[in-house]
Amino acid sequence: MVSIHWIEKRKSYWERLENLVRLAGPGLTKLNHQELQELGLLYRQTASDLSVILEDVSSPQLAAYLNQLLARSHNLIYMGQRPKAAGIANFYIHTYPRVFRETMPQTLLVIVIFILAALAGWAVTLHDPGFAHRLLGPQMMENIDRHEMWTQSIVTIKPVAASSITTNNLTVAFTTFALGITAVGTIWMILLNGLLLGVVGAATWRAGMALSLWSFVVPHGVLELPAIFIAGGAGLEIARGFLFPGLLPRRESLGQAGGRASRLVLGTLPLLLIAGTIEAFFSPTNAPIAMKFSLGAVLFASLLAYLFGTGKPAKPTAGFDL
Repeated sequence: MVSIHWIEKRKSYWERLENLVRLAGPGLTKLNHQELQELGLLYRQTASDLSVILEDVSSPQLAAYLNQLLARSHNLIYMGQRPKAAGIANFYIHTYPRVFRETMPQTLLVIVIFILAALAGWAVTLHDPGFAHRLLGPQMMENIDRHEMWTQSIVTIKPVAASSITTNNLTVAFTTFALGITAVGTIWMILLNGLLLGVVGAATWRAGMALSLWSFVVPHGVLELPAIFIAGGAGLEIARGFLFPGLLPRRESLGQAGGRASRLVLGTLPLLLIAGTIEAFFSPTNAPIAMKFSLGAVLFASLLAYLFGTGKPAKPTAGFDL
Protein backbone atom coordinates (compact mmCIF):
# COMPACT_ATOMS: atom_id res chain seq x y z
CA MET A 1 0.00 0.00 0.00
CA VAL A 2 1.32 3.44 -0.95
CA SER A 3 1.94 5.55 2.13
CA ILE A 4 0.30 8.94 2.65
CA HIS A 5 3.75 10.42 3.34
CA TRP A 6 4.98 9.30 -0.10
CA ILE A 7 1.89 10.75 -1.81
CA GLU A 8 2.28 14.08 -0.01
CA LYS A 9 5.96 14.17 -0.96
CA ARG A 10 5.22 13.54 -4.66
CA LYS A 11 2.10 15.73 -4.82
CA SER A 12 4.04 18.99 -5.34
CA TYR A 13 5.75 17.52 -8.42
CA TRP A 14 2.42 16.48 -9.93
CA GLU A 15 1.00 19.93 -9.28
CA ARG A 16 4.06 21.53 -10.89
CA LEU A 17 3.64 19.33 -13.98
CA GLU A 18 -0.05 20.27 -14.17
CA ASN A 19 0.86 23.97 -13.93
CA LEU A 20 3.42 23.65 -16.73
CA VAL A 21 0.89 21.88 -18.94
CA ARG A 22 -1.61 24.64 -18.24
CA LEU A 23 0.93 27.41 -18.91
CA ALA A 24 2.28 25.97 -22.17
CA GLY A 25 0.87 27.50 -25.32
CA PRO A 26 0.45 25.91 -28.75
CA GLY A 27 3.68 24.17 -29.63
CA LEU A 28 5.10 24.88 -26.14
CA THR A 29 5.68 28.50 -27.17
CA LYS A 30 5.08 29.97 -23.70
CA LEU A 31 7.69 27.87 -21.89
CA ASN A 32 11.34 28.87 -21.68
CA HIS A 33 14.24 26.45 -22.05
CA GLN A 34 14.45 25.66 -18.34
CA GLU A 35 10.71 25.03 -18.10
CA LEU A 36 10.85 22.72 -21.12
CA GLN A 37 13.58 20.66 -19.45
CA GLU A 38 11.54 20.59 -16.24
CA LEU A 39 8.45 19.47 -18.17
CA GLY A 40 10.30 16.50 -19.65
CA LEU A 41 11.81 15.49 -16.30
CA LEU A 42 8.49 15.75 -14.44
CA TYR A 43 6.77 13.75 -17.18
CA ARG A 44 9.19 10.84 -16.75
CA GLN A 45 9.01 11.02 -12.95
CA THR A 46 5.21 11.05 -12.98
CA ALA A 47 5.15 8.03 -15.29
CA SER A 48 7.32 6.21 -12.77
CA ASP A 49 5.01 7.34 -9.94
CA LEU A 50 2.00 6.00 -11.86
CA SER A 51 3.60 2.55 -12.06
CA VAL A 52 3.85 2.59 -8.24
CA ILE A 53 0.25 3.76 -7.80
CA LEU A 54 -1.06 1.05 -10.13
CA GLU A 55 0.27 -1.57 -7.72
CA ASP A 56 -2.05 -0.17 -5.01
CA VAL A 57 -5.63 -1.27 -5.70
CA SER A 58 -6.90 1.17 -3.05
CA SER A 59 -5.88 4.25 -5.09
CA PRO A 60 -7.99 4.11 -8.28
CA GLN A 61 -8.84 7.83 -8.25
CA LEU A 62 -5.19 8.85 -7.90
CA ALA A 63 -4.21 6.44 -10.68
CA ALA A 64 -6.88 7.93 -12.96
CA TYR A 65 -5.68 11.46 -12.17
CA LEU A 66 -2.03 10.64 -12.95
CA ASN A 67 -3.01 8.74 -16.09
CA GLN A 68 -4.97 11.77 -17.35
CA LEU A 69 -2.12 14.12 -16.43
CA LEU A 70 0.38 11.95 -18.30
CA ALA A 71 -1.88 11.82 -21.36
CA ARG A 72 -2.12 15.63 -21.43
CA SER A 73 1.62 15.94 -20.95
CA HIS A 74 2.38 13.39 -23.65
CA ASN A 75 0.17 15.15 -26.17
CA LEU A 76 1.85 18.44 -25.35
CA ILE A 77 5.41 17.12 -25.55
CA TYR A 78 5.14 14.87 -28.58
CA MET A 79 2.34 16.55 -30.52
CA GLY A 80 2.95 20.20 -29.75
CA GLN A 81 2.37 21.22 -33.37
CA ARG A 82 -0.86 20.60 -35.22
CA PRO A 83 -0.09 17.70 -37.56
CA LYS A 84 -0.78 17.89 -41.27
CA ALA A 85 -2.38 14.99 -43.10
CA ALA A 86 0.67 14.55 -45.33
CA GLY A 87 2.94 14.54 -42.29
CA ILE A 88 0.85 11.86 -40.57
CA ALA A 89 0.88 9.68 -43.67
CA ASN A 90 4.63 10.14 -44.11
CA PHE A 91 5.26 9.20 -40.49
CA TYR A 92 3.27 5.97 -40.57
CA ILE A 93 4.21 4.92 -44.11
CA HIS A 94 7.90 5.78 -44.07
CA THR A 95 9.33 6.94 -40.76
CA TYR A 96 7.80 4.49 -38.29
CA PRO A 97 8.72 1.22 -40.04
CA ARG A 98 12.30 2.47 -40.50
CA VAL A 99 12.65 3.44 -36.85
CA PHE A 100 11.20 0.08 -35.82
CA ARG A 101 13.81 -1.78 -37.86
CA GLU A 102 16.61 0.43 -36.57
CA THR A 103 15.71 -0.41 -32.97
CA MET A 104 14.66 -4.03 -33.60
CA PRO A 105 17.43 -5.53 -31.37
CA GLN A 106 15.84 -3.86 -28.34
CA THR A 107 12.39 -5.15 -29.30
CA LEU A 108 13.74 -8.66 -29.84
CA LEU A 109 15.34 -8.56 -26.39
CA VAL A 110 11.97 -7.60 -24.91
CA ILE A 111 10.33 -10.53 -26.72
CA VAL A 112 12.94 -12.95 -25.36
CA ILE A 113 12.43 -11.65 -21.80
CA PHE A 114 8.65 -11.95 -22.19
CA ILE A 115 8.84 -15.52 -23.50
CA LEU A 116 11.22 -16.62 -20.74
CA ALA A 117 8.93 -15.11 -18.11
CA ALA A 118 5.88 -16.80 -19.67
CA LEU A 119 7.66 -20.17 -19.73
CA ALA A 120 8.71 -19.69 -16.11
CA GLY A 121 5.13 -18.84 -15.10
CA TRP A 122 3.84 -21.89 -16.98
CA ALA A 123 6.40 -24.23 -15.37
CA VAL A 124 5.87 -22.93 -11.82
CA THR A 125 2.07 -23.18 -12.17
CA LEU A 126 2.24 -26.78 -13.37
CA HIS A 127 4.57 -27.65 -10.50
CA ASP A 128 2.60 -25.68 -7.87
CA PRO A 129 -1.10 -25.09 -8.77
CA GLY A 130 -1.45 -22.90 -5.68
CA PHE A 131 0.83 -20.35 -7.31
CA ALA A 132 -1.93 -19.49 -9.81
CA HIS A 133 -4.42 -18.97 -6.97
CA ARG A 134 -2.03 -16.60 -5.21
CA LEU A 135 -1.21 -14.62 -8.34
CA LEU A 136 -4.55 -14.50 -10.15
CA GLY A 137 -6.85 -14.25 -7.14
CA PRO A 138 -9.80 -16.40 -6.02
CA GLN A 139 -12.46 -14.92 -8.32
CA MET A 140 -10.58 -15.63 -11.54
CA MET A 141 -9.58 -19.09 -10.36
CA GLU A 142 -13.21 -19.88 -9.47
CA ASN A 143 -14.19 -19.08 -13.05
CA ILE A 144 -11.44 -21.34 -14.37
CA ASP A 145 -12.42 -24.15 -11.98
CA ARG A 146 -16.01 -23.83 -13.29
CA HIS A 147 -14.65 -23.94 -16.86
CA GLU A 148 -16.01 -20.45 -17.49
CA MET A 149 -14.17 -17.66 -19.27
CA TRP A 150 -13.94 -14.52 -17.14
CA THR A 151 -14.33 -12.43 -20.30
CA GLN A 152 -18.07 -12.99 -20.82
CA SER A 153 -18.99 -9.82 -18.93
CA ILE A 154 -17.24 -7.80 -21.64
CA VAL A 155 -19.90 -8.75 -24.20
CA THR A 156 -22.68 -6.91 -22.36
CA ILE A 157 -20.78 -3.61 -22.03
CA LYS A 158 -18.85 -3.46 -25.29
CA PRO A 159 -18.42 0.33 -25.71
CA VAL A 160 -17.43 0.82 -22.07
CA ALA A 161 -15.15 -2.22 -22.20
CA ALA A 162 -13.44 -0.97 -25.37
CA SER A 163 -12.65 2.34 -23.71
CA SER A 164 -11.44 0.69 -20.51
CA ILE A 165 -9.31 -1.89 -22.33
CA THR A 166 -7.70 0.70 -24.59
CA THR A 167 -6.97 2.99 -21.63
CA ASN A 168 -5.37 0.12 -19.74
CA ASN A 169 -3.27 -0.91 -22.75
CA LEU A 170 -2.11 2.67 -23.30
CA THR A 171 -1.19 2.94 -19.62
CA VAL A 172 0.89 -0.24 -19.79
CA ALA A 173 2.61 0.89 -23.00
CA PHE A 174 3.41 4.41 -21.75
CA THR A 175 4.58 3.13 -18.36
CA THR A 176 6.80 0.49 -19.96
CA PHE A 177 8.28 3.18 -22.21
CA ALA A 178 8.71 5.84 -19.53
CA LEU A 179 10.45 3.44 -17.14
CA GLY A 180 13.17 2.98 -19.75
CA ILE A 181 15.24 5.67 -18.04
CA THR A 182 15.72 3.11 -15.25
CA ALA A 183 16.08 0.08 -17.57
CA VAL A 184 15.07 -2.16 -14.66
CA GLY A 185 11.54 -0.71 -14.68
CA THR A 186 10.92 -1.64 -18.30
CA ILE A 187 12.30 -5.14 -17.81
CA TRP A 188 10.14 -5.58 -14.70
CA MET A 189 6.97 -4.61 -16.59
CA ILE A 190 7.75 -7.10 -19.37
CA LEU A 191 8.62 -9.85 -16.88
CA LEU A 192 5.37 -9.28 -14.99
CA ASN A 193 3.18 -9.38 -18.11
CA GLY A 194 4.97 -12.46 -19.43
CA LEU A 195 4.63 -14.22 -16.09
CA LEU A 196 0.89 -13.48 -15.93
CA LEU A 197 0.29 -14.86 -19.42
CA GLY A 198 2.25 -18.01 -18.59
CA VAL A 199 0.31 -18.56 -15.36
CA VAL A 200 -3.07 -18.00 -17.03
CA GLY A 201 -2.06 -20.27 -19.90
CA ALA A 202 -1.02 -23.09 -17.58
CA ALA A 203 -4.08 -22.72 -15.33
CA THR A 204 -6.50 -22.85 -18.25
CA TRP A 205 -4.60 -25.74 -19.83
CA ARG A 206 -4.91 -27.78 -16.63
CA ALA A 207 -8.65 -27.03 -16.66
CA GLY A 208 -9.04 -28.08 -20.30
CA MET A 209 -9.76 -24.49 -21.39
CA ALA A 210 -6.66 -23.82 -23.49
CA LEU A 211 -8.62 -23.49 -26.73
CA SER A 212 -11.07 -21.06 -25.12
CA LEU A 213 -8.21 -18.92 -23.81
CA TRP A 214 -6.19 -18.72 -27.00
CA SER A 215 -9.22 -18.23 -29.24
CA PHE A 216 -9.94 -15.18 -27.06
CA VAL A 217 -6.35 -13.90 -26.95
CA VAL A 218 -5.27 -14.39 -30.56
CA PRO A 219 -7.63 -12.00 -32.45
CA HIS A 220 -6.49 -8.92 -30.52
CA GLY A 221 -3.25 -10.25 -29.03
CA VAL A 222 -1.48 -10.34 -32.39
CA LEU A 223 -1.61 -6.53 -32.32
CA GLU A 224 -1.67 -5.82 -28.58
CA LEU A 225 1.39 -7.89 -27.64
CA PRO A 226 3.61 -6.54 -30.46
CA ALA A 227 2.60 -3.02 -29.42
CA ILE A 228 3.67 -3.74 -25.83
CA PHE A 229 6.90 -5.32 -27.08
CA ILE A 230 7.65 -2.25 -29.20
CA ALA A 231 6.92 0.06 -26.25
CA GLY A 232 9.29 -2.07 -24.18
CA GLY A 233 11.89 -1.80 -26.94
CA ALA A 234 11.43 1.97 -26.81
CA GLY A 235 12.13 1.89 -23.08
CA LEU A 236 15.29 -0.15 -23.61
CA GLU A 237 16.35 2.26 -26.38
CA ILE A 238 16.26 5.09 -23.83
CA ALA A 239 18.27 2.96 -21.41
CA ARG A 240 20.79 2.13 -24.16
CA GLY A 241 21.24 5.81 -25.03
CA PHE A 242 21.83 6.64 -21.38
CA LEU A 243 24.03 3.71 -20.34
CA PHE A 244 25.97 3.17 -23.57
CA PRO A 245 26.50 6.55 -25.26
CA GLY A 246 29.47 5.34 -27.27
CA LEU A 247 31.49 8.22 -28.73
CA LEU A 248 28.67 10.72 -28.21
CA PRO A 249 28.25 12.88 -25.10
CA ARG A 250 25.76 11.16 -22.81
CA ARG A 251 23.21 13.99 -23.12
CA GLU A 252 23.32 13.89 -26.92
CA SER A 253 23.12 10.10 -26.98
CA LEU A 254 20.12 10.17 -24.66
CA GLY A 255 18.46 12.86 -26.77
CA GLN A 256 18.80 10.84 -29.97
CA ALA A 257 17.63 7.64 -28.29
CA GLY A 258 14.68 9.49 -26.76
CA GLY A 259 13.66 10.76 -30.18
CA ARG A 260 13.65 7.26 -31.66
CA ALA A 261 11.86 5.87 -28.61
CA SER A 262 9.11 8.51 -28.73
CA ARG A 263 8.48 7.69 -32.39
CA LEU A 264 8.19 4.01 -31.53
CA VAL A 265 5.59 4.64 -28.83
CA LEU A 266 3.64 7.06 -31.00
CA GLY A 267 3.41 4.42 -33.71
CA THR A 268 1.88 1.87 -31.34
CA LEU A 269 -1.23 3.99 -30.69
CA PRO A 270 -3.21 2.74 -33.73
CA LEU A 271 -2.28 -0.86 -32.89
CA LEU A 272 -3.57 -0.49 -29.34
CA LEU A 273 -6.77 1.26 -30.47
CA ILE A 274 -7.55 -1.50 -32.97
CA ALA A 275 -6.63 -4.23 -30.47
CA GLY A 276 -8.86 -2.69 -27.78
CA THR A 277 -11.81 -2.55 -30.17
CA ILE A 278 -11.36 -6.18 -31.24
CA GLU A 279 -10.95 -7.32 -27.64
CA ALA A 280 -14.22 -5.68 -26.64
CA PHE A 281 -16.39 -6.38 -29.69
CA PHE A 282 -15.10 -9.65 -31.18
CA SER A 283 -12.66 -11.67 -29.03
CA PRO A 284 -15.15 -12.63 -26.25
CA THR A 285 -18.02 -13.46 -28.62
CA ASN A 286 -19.20 -16.92 -29.69
CA ALA A 287 -17.84 -16.47 -33.19
CA PRO A 288 -16.39 -19.67 -34.71
CA ILE A 289 -12.96 -20.45 -33.34
CA ALA A 290 -11.60 -20.91 -36.85
CA MET A 291 -12.74 -17.38 -37.70
CA LYS A 292 -10.95 -15.97 -34.66
CA PHE A 293 -7.68 -17.68 -35.48
CA SER A 294 -8.01 -16.70 -39.15
CA LEU A 295 -8.49 -13.05 -38.21
CA GLY A 296 -5.45 -13.24 -35.95
CA ALA A 297 -3.35 -14.76 -38.75
CA VAL A 298 -4.43 -12.09 -41.25
CA LEU A 299 -3.76 -9.23 -38.82
CA PHE A 300 -0.36 -10.59 -37.80
CA ALA A 301 0.71 -11.16 -41.40
CA SER A 302 -0.44 -7.63 -42.27
CA LEU A 303 1.53 -6.20 -39.34
CA LEU A 304 4.71 -8.01 -40.40
CA ALA A 305 4.25 -6.88 -44.00
CA TYR A 306 3.84 -3.29 -42.81
CA LEU A 307 6.81 -3.26 -40.44
CA PHE A 308 9.24 -5.05 -42.75
CA GLY A 309 7.89 -4.19 -46.20
CA THR A 310 7.40 -0.42 -46.00
CA GLY A 311 9.51 2.54 -44.96
CA LYS A 312 11.54 3.32 -48.05
CA PRO A 313 13.54 6.57 -47.90
CA ALA A 314 11.26 9.55 -48.23
CA LYS A 315 11.45 13.29 -47.69
CA PRO A 316 10.19 14.21 -44.21
CA THR A 317 7.11 16.41 -44.09
CA ALA A 318 7.08 19.21 -41.51
CA GLY A 319 4.55 19.12 -38.74
CA PHE A 320 4.45 15.52 -37.63
CA ASP A 321 7.54 13.57 -38.69
CA LEU A 322 9.24 13.80 -35.31
